[in-house]
Amino acid sequence: MTVLARKICLLGDFAVGKTSTVARFVNQTFSEAYQTTVGVKVDSKAVSLDEERTVRMVVWDIAGSSNIDQTRANYVKGAHGLMLVADGTRQDTFTSALDLWLQACDTCGGELPAVLMVNKADLADRWEVSVEMAEQIGRLVPLFKVSARTGASVEDAFSALAGMVS
Repeated sequence: MTVLARKICLLGDFAVGKTSTVARFVNQTFSEAYQTTVGVKVDSKAVSLDEERTVRMVVWDIAGSSNIDQTRANYVKGAHGLMLVADGTRQDTFTSALDLWLQACDTCGGELPAVLMVNKADLADRWEVSVEMAEQIGRLVPLFKVSARTGASVEDAFSALAGMVS
């Protein structure tokens, strides 16, 4: 059995649900209490790809922002992949997530594998993102409609990224 450790950075605007999706992925929990991340919080979880390969995802939950400053650049360096998070109820967070992806790739000196989680699938009736926009973004980076609250597709998104970085 081969176990690969991979550094995964979570990037997205403030209050899109980065910490909540990590809590759902790692601990299968959700809290209604809003928790602002200060700096970075690191968690890990093993994802079994098949009988031969497992990826230990070391997830760096980086404080929300629409740009990568020097501190965030230091956190992103050495990343094997990116989990981008947007809030389906706030269209501007999509642009931020894609901008952060480009900034992170620039910081790391090349394109990084990435997956976009569109959080709050349980509130799809309130989404500001059109189907057309989601489809366009989905051509650039794999897109998953997730809910940190219910757990819908969170595991699928992380598993997809694990496969990309293995």
